[in-house]
Amino acid sequence: MADKIQMKTPLVEMDGDEMTRVLWKWIKEILLEPYIDLKTEYYDLGLEYRNETNDKVTYDSAEATKKYGVAVKCATITPNADRMTEYNLKEMWKSPNGTIRAILDGTVFRTPILVKGITPFIPTWTKPITIARHAYGDIYKNVEMKAETGGKAELVFTDKNGNETRQTIHEFSGDGIIQGVHNTDKSIASFARSCLNYGLDLKQDVWFATKDTISKTYDHRFKDIFNEIYETEYKDKFKEAGIEYFYTLIDDAVARVIRSSGGYIWACKNYDGDVMSDMIATAYGSLAMMTSVLVSPDGVYEYEAAHGTVQRHYYKYLKGEKTSTNSVATIFAWTGALRKRGELDNISALCDFANKLEQATIQTIEEGVMTGDLIAISSLENKKKVDSEEFLHEVNARLKALLN
Repeated sequence: MADKIQMKTPLVEMDGDEMTRVLWKWIKEILLEPYIDLKTEYYDLGLEYRNETNDKVTYDSAEATKKYGVAVKCATITPNADRMTEYNLKEMWKSPNGTIRAILDGTVFRTPILVKGITPFIPTWTKPITIARHAYGDIYKNVEMKAETGGKAELVFTDKNGNETRQTIHEFSGDGIIQGVHNTDKSIASFARSCLNYGLDLKQDVWFATKDTISKTYDHRFKDIFNEIYETEYKDKFKEAGIEYFYTLIDDAVARVIRSSGGYIWACKNYDGDVMSDMIATAYGSLAMMTSVLVSPDGVYEYEAAHGTVQRHYYKYLKGEKTSTNSVATIFAWTGALRKRGELDNISALCDFANKLEQATIQTIEEGVMTGDLIAISSLENKKKVDSEEFLHEVNARLKALLN
């Protein structure tokens, strides 16, 4: 074995929960540490430690990401009522992704990983569709409460001079619920520039969609800011690149997407992007076959797997049973972060390693060796189902060949 690749600057490493936490450890042991002198600043974002530190660890990991410029994150649990009991939590901690995204004020770009033998459920999709998800505000920073026994709910804004503006939300005659959401012009402008820059980088059209016909102030503000930034800063650049930006209603966008051949960036508000990226990923094959990167306006990158913690497989693993869990998105989170670290630090060997690890992963699947979720949808004739750990060893065998 040649000397290990040396790193100059650490990656921020955010560990996670359940089955993805197990895969995280195996990926490092089997695919990374034999080849790289891996330098990371480690943060345990597992639910137990988040609870122990009153979620301070999540905030610390985001600040470290701003300091070092590149992070890689494992999937984490966002607790619900069942998790409160299961993990004996002090409170129902917020989504770590939501917290990190708010601190970094970035945009999440999610793109499917295409492999031979897996045909998208929409057969016209021959090119990947990248979802650009606004990563700040809306329901992820909401305030909500129960409205019990009836009464009047009001939206109140007090300006810096103490002047109040009030609107009645609803007069409740019985029990109900209320939710308040917000966004900022600054964050929307960052979102717009991130999307338009990404379009220029990829030489791809950018679509943006909201529901401004119904949300005439909130969603319309997004539409106006996007349009103003495009017209004043990007219109000529887009024309020169031979690409276009256009706005449409979210329901119209869905219809257009289904009829398209792919190959563009679809910019969505936070919740729309959350849902649509899962839909796009599943329609291309699997949630575990998607890259996800949070890019902040000042050039900070956080790479993650876009799926959950694979709870059902974790319970099987705890019983000592083998699982066949797809680790591709988690591998690609690591390769994305390592490549970006290599680019920023001018370490070509690190970039080359990341490229070859991705190549080895895709080659493994295209040669018919895959996990259970892909077996079910692959059209390859000779397929072999392997368990979670076996898959990583199969990738490693091909990685060794590529590196030699």
